[in-house]
Amino acid sequence: MHERLSVHAVTFYGAPLDELHRHWSALGVRRLSLIDTQLFDPDLPRLIDAHGYRVEAVYHLFADADHLLPVIDAAVAVGARMIYLLTGGRGDLDWERAADRFCTAIAPCRAAAEQAGVALAIETASALYADIHIAHTLRDTITLAEQAGLGVCLDVFHCWAEADFPALLRRSLPRVELIQLSDYVLGDRALPARAVPGDGVIPIEDIVGQALAGGYRHGFDLELIGPRIDAEGPLAAARRSGAVLGAMLNRLGV
Repeated sequence: MHERLSVHAVTFYGAPLDELHRHWSALGVRRLSLIDTQLFDPDLPRLIDAHGYRVEAVYHLFADADHLLPVIDAAVAVGARMIYLLTGGRGDLDWERAADRFCTAIAPCRAAAEQAGVALAIETASALYADIHIAHTLRDTITLAEQAGLGVCLDVFHCWAEADFPALLRRSLPRVELIQLSDYVLGDRALPARAVPGDGVIPIEDIVGQALAGGYRHGFDLELIGPRIDAEGPLAAARRSGAVLGAMLNRLGV
C-alpha cells in the first residue's frame, strides 16, 4: 500500500488489536488511523515499536475537556500526529450558540494539544449525525475551525457535492490535517453507503490532485463502512481501495 495511505480502524470495527495487526500486515499499511479508545490498549506501544507503525490520526467524539485531555496525553505517548473530532450535538441551541459553546469548551484542549505538538481538527460529517455533531458542510466546518482555532479533517464523502467545492477546498487547505476518501454510487440509500474508490461518482483524483497542488502534505485515510464494504469483505475492499488509490497517487507524482 502507498505510504501516504492509511485504513481507518473503523473499517474493521470491533476487531481486537492482534486482528487489526494482521489486517495491517496483509495490506502493507504503515500509517495507522485509530479510534481513541484503542490508544489505551497496553499492547499498542509495543506493536508500534516492533513493526514500525506510526499513528497518523485518532478519532474522538468530543464531550468536554475532561474526556479529551487524557486522549491528547495518550496520543502523545504513541506519537500520534493529530486527533480529529466530532463536536458533540447542539441540543436546543441554534448553530451560532452551539458553535460558541464548543469553542469555549475546546479552548483548554487546544492549548494542551498545541503544547504537546498534536493537531486537533474538526471533521465534516452528515446531518444524520446532528445528535453528536454541528459541522455538516465543508463551509460550516471551515467556519467553525476558524472560530475555534482548529484544523479540518476533510471527509470527502460528506462534502464533495457542495456548490463551489473547489473554492471551498482551496479555502480549507491551510487548515486541513487529514483527507478521508471513499466513493459514492448514485442512488445508493443503504447507509452509510460508502464504496471503494473508483466504484462511484466522486471525482477523487481531481480532488486529491487539487489538494496536492495546493500544498497538502499529510496522509489520505480510507474510511470504508457500509453494506457494499460488508458484502465485499472489509479486507478485500481495503486491498482494492489501496491498489486504486496507490495507482492514482503514482499518476499524480506522489
